[in-house]
Amino acid sequence: MSFGRVNWEVCPWKNHKVLFFIEIKGNLFFFVEKNKLKKLFGDLKMDIKNLTIEQIKQLVKNKEGEKIGREELDLLDEMKKDSRKGVKRLARWYDNKIQEIKRENRRLMLLTRYENSLWEQGYRYIAGVDEAGRGPLAGPVVAAAVILPRGVKIRDLDDSKKLTPEKREELYQIIHQQALSINYAVVDNNYIDEHNIYNATLHAMKTAVEGLSIKPEYLLVDGIKLKTSIPHKSIVGGDGRSASIAAASIIAKVVRDRIMLDLHNRYPQYRFDKHKGYPTREHIELVKQHGFSPIHRKSFKIR
Repeated sequence: MSFGRVNWEVCPWKNHKVLFFIEIKGNLFFFVEKNKLKKLFGDLKMDIKNLTIEQIKQLVKNKEGEKIGREELDLLDEMKKDSRKGVKRLARWYDNKIQEIKRENRRLMLLTRYENSLWEQGYRYIAGVDEAGRGPLAGPVVAAAVILPRGVKIRDLDDSKKLTPEKREELYQIIHQQALSINYAVVDNNYIDEHNIYNATLHAMKTAVEGLSIKPEYLLVDGIKLKTSIPHKSIVGGDGRSASIAAASIIAKVVRDRIMLDLHNRYPQYRFDKHKGYPTREHIELVKQHGFSPIHRKSFKIR
């Protein structure tokens, strides 16, 4: 967006997308599409001297986003020049916000380094693959596969273990909105007991990949080498080093947590809502007290 002071009488605003306007002492301030504003009036220098602090706050709010360009920096510069203490405080906050966004953009650029390299090599559909639930004493192991579009940036995307449950749920929805294809597979405790957790994890990952609506051309897998004809790379700690794997880790974790909450309703005495089946001290004590439930992994030793 561009900010400029224009005359209502000469502005054919009805023919252009006016985002909003402010009237100050008889002057109308329009926020319209940048290219349209340039065609109509040329480049207009930002001027905030006649704006109240509340109006500047609104202006800053409307510019919040992941992109930091010339307009955002020009606004910050004008705020720093303003003599009002309230504007200077707002400028310090906005400066910190801009630096935070820059840091997050750099982090996300680093997080997509594997995907960017593969996209540059001509691969279009790169699936990240990860699992949740290898370590618990109860419940299934869940694997997910996610194909993200080229150039996507999902703010706060990271290893699911580093995120709060609320942030995982939020990102779960965003990933579903932006991903080209998502699939997950659930392998229960009986399969785990029969085939062991490693083979159960491989089976879940393979099933998740095969069920994608788009056939992947390359796989980025968290820490495990899959037996597949699809070109792939195993990345140790991949859920914190690859955007696609991070997305898969969030999908797998949210799906499994929801399953464990449902199992808590069926077996409330084990408190699966708290530990999700992992071997916490409380969980181990409850197993010793009540014995194994039908969804416990009998092949796992409890100490």
